[in-house]
Amino acid sequence: MTSPEHQEFTASIRALLTKHAGSAAVRAGYDSEAGYDTALWQRLCEQIGVAALAIPEEYDGIGASVLESLLVVGELGRTLSDVPMLGSAVLGAQAVLLSGDAEACARLLPGVADGSRTLAVCWAGARGWDDFGVRATGETLSGTAHYVLGAHADTLLVLTAAGLFEVAADAAGVTRRAVATMDPTRKLAEITFDGVTGQRLGAADPVELAARLREIGWAAVAAEQVGAMEQCLETTVEYSKSRVQFGRAIGSFQALKHRMADMYVLLESAKSAAYAAAAAVAEPGPATAEDVWAARVHCSEAFTHIVAETVQLHGGIAITWEHDAHLFFKRAHGDAQLFGQPSRPLTPAR
Repeated sequence: MTSPEHQEFTASIRALLTKHAGSAAVRAGYDSEAGYDTALWQRLCEQIGVAALAIPEEYDGIGASVLESLLVVGELGRTLSDVPMLGSAVLGAQAVLLSGDAEACARLLPGVADGSRTLAVCWAGARGWDDFGVRATGETLSGTAHYVLGAHADTLLVLTAAGLFEVAADAAGVTRRAVATMDPTRKLAEITFDGVTGQRLGAADPVELAARLREIGWAAVAAEQVGAMEQCLETTVEYSKSRVQFGRAIGSFQALKHRMADMYVLLESAKSAAYAAAAAVAEPGPATAEDVWAARVHCSEAFTHIVAETVQLHGGIAITWEHDAHLFFKRAHGDAQLFGQPSRPLTPAR
């Protein structure tokens, strides 16, 4: 269960998003050059400080934990807003912190905290996050990182079998290419490095760093899925109250009540799993991997089921471009693959 402080915090985020991240704004954002609503991201950073949450105070952050950051990710899931929270403020900031490089933390994290700098972790190979897409020969980087979140970031963090490297996004030899995705609300890219010189960050074991980042990523996706599931259930219940068939609101039919009750049960169990995963990555322990894995599997399956019911219970309107149901459907299937498929065992990158 979240604390009263966490509930107040999420309520403030939800209020801001309700005002500034409606369906029209989200659609306009993913059609923009950046791929997200830059004005919304600025508001979130300036008014609430979302990017600074898990950054220590010594680097101009708030000094909270990953748990608070994932609460933000969960609220963003309700609107499908693809601002640089997950890719930059969560994964990017954590990659820098986990590198153990104090100089890099002091140089990069203050900008991340105030939203003026964004980071993108370049990691996966063509087959997914079990492989490194980029290889390092000394300080020289070659290869292609696939499925990169936040490809328009200012700074690239390249995770290789030899370690973590920093590269300026506009460095010579760096080529970025947007890739087609089923989910238009989440932009992914391929970034190719052709003999690019990188700056090594710290001396952390890259396999352990990759495993840790994937745990954080899966916990974040679970939080996002829960937020999206809440929105799906709420809109479905509201629609069932207003849609009239055979002279009655369809929500009054017992068969549909049962289906929505099943959606609620799935959502509540997913909430528990996602919160346990978020708490586990905030304070890692022996059971962290198991908690994250359980959340990854259960939340992916629950979201897939709930969004399918959302589409069904909205009838034909749910498959029209103007309605948001199909966007949640696409996000559900995209999330189920992000950072690796939920049916696969925990495997460190190599």
